[in-house]
Amino acid sequence: MFVHVVDEELALKLVELSDAERIFELTDRSRLALREWLPWLDHTKTVQDTKDFIQSGAESFALGNSLNCAIVYRGEIAGIAGFNEIDEAKKTAYIGYWLDTEYQGNGIMTRVAAALTDYALTERGLNKVEIRAAAGNHKSRNIPVRLGFTEEGIIRHGEWLYDHFVDSVVYGMLKSEWLSEKAK
Repeated sequence: MFVHVVDEELALKLVELSDAERIFELTDRSRLALREWLPWLDHTKTVQDTKDFIQSGAESFALGNSLNCAIVYRGEIAGIAGFNEIDEAKKTAYIGYWLDTEYQGNGIMTRVAAALTDYALTERGLNKVEIRAAAGNHKSRNIPVRLGFTEEGIIRHGEWLYDHFVDSVVYGMLKSEWLSEKAK
């Protein structure tokens, strides 16, 4: 099983079926806040929906195409983060994340995104990490900015959110840039 220690209070672990109830609980209690920016909330109505997500993610992980992790903060699952897609042909990983509202404001997601970026570029040998966020989602957009990612552009109407399109801002980090920053 994949477990990646981020620091003394934070780790990432491959999501397991036994995590489904906790993840659904977090999803359900943060539903309104998450729904503002994430398109899958209306399709996650039961614990079984969360189990289906976990099973699909496990199959994709086995093929090397993604990595869905539980964010474990001080021993409790606090959200989900990982690689929505790993494109070996392009040597690129695409980070996605969400955090229960109770845990926001503690720097958790910045540390998680840094750990995922480092893992992709140093341990997985990929060349680029991308993070995409809705143009209006400033909390999410601040994470790649804090980590020194480059804003590469805007995909107009990049995502459909229930009843409207939102533009997506693309941020990228190249391996050479990441290693240069780590060396400082």
